Amino acid sequence: MITHIRMKNFKSWQDSGEVKLAPLTGFFGTNSSGKSSLLQMLSLLKQTAEHPDLNEVIFFGHDGSLVNLGSFREVIHGHKAEEKLELEFGCTIQNSFTIKVSGKAINIDSFIFETAIREVNRSPVVENFFYTVGTEANHKIIWQDGEIRYRNPQNLGDNYLGNLRIKNFYGSSDSGTIRALEVVQGFSFAFEKLFLHTYYLGPTRVDPRRRYNWSGDHPRHIRQWGNQTIDALLSARVRKLKTRHEEGEIPIEERVSYWLQEMELAHSFSLDWTSQGSKEYEVRIQKTSASPPVTLVDMGYGLSQFLPVLVLCYYTPVGSTLILEQPGIHLHPKVQSQLADLLIEVVTERKLQVLIESHSEHLLNRLQRRIAEEKISVDKTALYFCRNDEGVSEIDELDMDEFGNITNWPENFFGDEMGDLFAMTKAQRERQKRAES
Repeated sequence: MITHIRMKNFKSWQDSGEVKLAPLTGFFGTNSSGKSSLLQMLSLLKQTAEHPDLNEVIFFGHDGSLVNLGSFREVIHGHKAEEKLELEFGCTIQNSFTIKVSGKAINIDSFIFETAIREVNRSPVVENFFYTVGTEANHKIIWQDGEIRYRNPQNLGDNYLGNLRIKNFYGSSDSGTIRALEVVQGFSFAFEKLFLHTYYLGPTRVDPRRRYNWSGDHPRHIRQWGNQTIDALLSARVRKLKTRHEEGEIPIEERVSYWLQEMELAHSFSLDWTSQGSKEYEVRIQKTSASPPVTLVDMGYGLSQFLPVLVLCYYTPVGSTLILEQPGIHLHPKVQSQLADLLIEVVTERKLQVLIESHSEHLLNRLQRRIAEEKISVDKTALYFCRNDEGVSEIDELDMDEFGNITNWPENFFGDEMGDLFAMTKAQRERQKRAES
């Protein structure tokens, strides 16, 4: 699980400060306030870790990647190429490992990662990176100027561990002294595995189709546009994948059907061959018990845009991190509320970490209600409001108590509802006066 993030000079963020992340974290705010950029940082780390060219220091992306951020000069705050880009996150990991430094074995089950990147001759260059471990963050592995050093808990100076030529900003390397390689490779492997189990779904998803072709492949994820959603469902069916639920182990397809019915998006959901033995499949939806089954194309757009969210919540492995931008887009307010219940279920039962960016007050209101009803504890949630002041993003954590009350609502959090009601009442009175005169 990712426990916090921080960025300096990243797009509109001059300094985000430490942003703590919970199992269920929500980012709200006005348009262009910087909330998407907070999540883009994690996508940037993921696509760099998965990029086939390990010699690329940092992979800002292209049209087919998770995020396409252009270049260093487009990412750096204020486009000030002389500034350095600083990224940081903390995490707990599922598989601990051990490093040996200065005659001491240190078990690693969590760490904080920090890096600073500059531009030199129009190319990004790593200035340094740090891995910090220990219950009080007191063991630090430092790479700078081609050398790896260990700073002990007493901060009595750095112990030289050896030379290391790195390939990218988090320490991937095949050249260096044996001791330096042994220390860094454990961390870089953990870094890659953490982001291997981090999944991103963007706000724009693929349009529905009448027929889907499945060649029998088993995708690892449904991709950022959800274009492998149906492949994932068919793969889960063939592999008999099930998901944890309070009633026991249930096939993923059954859980998808349950939520579509619960949210009144569909009375029935089926996925079948167009003909026996064919590689073509149809998704058939029955809106009500009296309605004829139709394809996704013939249903409302909201269902097809929500289906990838629903499938991703159950197809990803237990303990994964999901990054969801606008998961409730095109959904009716009632369904936006129920989306909170879905997220609470997968966070509590599947141990997923879910990070969302949203404008939905209905989702937030349902989450507040469920906290009051003790369906999820307040310490399992984190909520933030982002704003942009003259090109610089700022962030406020919403203070929510154990009863779901938020004590520091930002001004016009979801627009000026009271102002609109007041203006409407004033206009009504003026019209009545004119009619009476």
